[in-house]
Amino acid sequence: MAAYKIFFKKSVWKDFERITKEDIERILKRIKMLYKDPRPPGCEKLTGQARYRLRQGRYRIVYSIQDDEHTVWVVKAGRLSL
Repeated sequence: MAAYKIFFKKSVWKDFERITKEDIERILKRIKMLYKDPRPPGCEKLTGQARYRLRQGRYRIVYSIQDDEHTVWVVKAGRLSL
């Protein structure tokens, strides 16, 4: 399987401003793993959308996959609301 390139929407960097440095490191580590397998165990396709979600601790990472271009776009990273 070919490696995927990972891109971030500008708003994701704003999401990171509200997250602790330690949690950002864990989130980025999890995102980095998407280049090998953009659909890892534990990811879920969002209903009615062409996006997936992945959880890292109490945070959710929302991203889209373009298989034809071998790219992953991270569109949101934030805390789960309870």
